Amino acid sequence: MYRLALFDLDNTLVDRQSALSDAVTSLCRTHALTPDAEQWLRTELVNRANAVDFARLREVFDLEVSAVQLWQEYVSLMADAVTCRPEVLDGLARLRAAAWTIGVITNGASDIQRAKLAVTGLADLVDGVAVSGDLELRKPDLRLFELAASRCGGSLADGGWMVGDNPAGDIGGAHGAGLRTIWLRGRSWPDGLPAAHHVVDDVTDAITILLAETE
Repeated sequence: MYRLALFDLDNTLVDRQSALSDAVTSLCRTHALTPDAEQWLRTELVNRANAVDFARLREVFDLEVSAVQLWQEYVSLMADAVTCRPEVLDGLARLRAAAWTIGVITNGASDIQRAKLAVTGLADLVDGVAVSGDLELRKPDLRLFELAASRCGGSLADGGWMVGDNPAGDIGGAHGAGLRTIWLRGRSWPDGLPAAHHVVDDVTDAITILLAETE
């Protein structure tokens, strides 16, 4: 029996916020950026980051260093700082052992998201990855969910689950894709959005629910 579990990456499988803080601090120290520039970065990158943000940073604060170099350094610093807890990696390994197909569907630039997957060990535990930067699409766009299912060797017609922290992007998008959903609470729930099938406080709780589906 084909069982598909799609997971969001940032703040679901990995802790993006702490990694972001560490990466911005290191970047600003390296280039002696002003407190205003550091605060600008923290504000602009709070939800997502791509190379264009660093072109804007260079322009706003009249920096000499190139935007390309700033972006490449930021990607490396994020890769160094991001972590995935051992219990999450173990949970995904247990899902694979229980014959689940595991995918990651994430908004973000392709190079930085794939760097996170590689350094945390998640890349070895997933069957397919769909990053919004691949097609310039973002969740909740149905086409990104279709791409994720395809890269996992199946299709949305086969059904499956979506686990994520973003109500509209993850849960709303998954509903539109015909998937069952598990929401990691934390953000405000928008009015009018259909409820998730399950609500949990930690991704390991979501994995426990999925494993129970196998029994």
